[in-house]
Amino acid sequence: MQYTTLISAADLARHNKDANWVILDCRHDLAKLDAGRAAYAGGHIPCAQFADVESDLSEKSPGPNGEFRGRHPLPERNAFVETLRRWGVNHGTQVVAYDAQGGMFAARLWWMLHWVGHSAAAVLDGGLPAWQSLDLPLSTEPVTRPRGNVEPHPSRMTTVSADEIIANLSNPARVVIDARAPDRFRGENETLDPVGGHIPGAKNRFFKDNLQADGRFKAPDQLRMEFSALIAKPEDAIMQCGSGVTACHNLLATEIAGMSGAALYPGSWSEWCSNPSRPVATGG
Repeated sequence: MQYTTLISAADLARHNKDANWVILDCRHDLAKLDAGRAAYAGGHIPCAQFADVESDLSEKSPGPNGEFRGRHPLPERNAFVETLRRWGVNHGTQVVAYDAQGGMFAARLWWMLHWVGHSAAAVLDGGLPAWQSLDLPLSTEPVTRPRGNVEPHPSRMTTVSADEIIANLSNPARVVIDARAPDRFRGENETLDPVGGHIPGAKNRFFKDNLQADGRFKAPDQLRMEFSALIAKPEDAIMQCGSGVTACHNLLATEIAGMSGAALYPGSWSEWCSNPSRPVATGG
């Protein structure tokens, strides 16, 4: 059995020591970049390795013309596959990502795995708190695995560029869904967004709205009803956020809802607002 969206803590506990399972700890803090690694060192799910959002899940070189690509640009697909091999991922490996923030970082790794065609990739539903709620153990032992041999495969995950979004503004066939908190979407949080606001015509779906009170994802039917109020056809939706990370939470939620097909704008707001010629809307 492959897990391709979510896995429960109880199911992970039955398999986390299996030889062909790779567990990756994606804990992170956007304001304190070493916090995730420190948290991992302080205690992680046994057999888990650390996945660094800043270096493993991003590649921060500028674009071909020197342009800023946002705070967390995607690495090249082949470079990310090499990272997966370093973690010991093989063709049939089940990969499970987790964090302690409701999946906001683990979902980025989930999306990237599917982006390179590795479908056996899931997020721990409820994250580390769900694991701890079952009184399951933590480990402080570092983990190394034999090098993997995974290869990239065709992907059904798609991305769009800033230029494609600009073209869409004059002929809006697609809708942009912004995963940031409402105050950031409205342009009211200068600490996180020195240039505040959103892409004109975008709709706001805060990623935390995908979760129940206990930090686990809402049921598929509930997610389907809520996203259907925002998008008529998933393939006409573009998911974005501050830097292309939490947008993946909405992409995971639509996948759970059976609404596959939305695209990711990897540069997201941090790339968009870096060019003053691009239009900005506020309020809403």
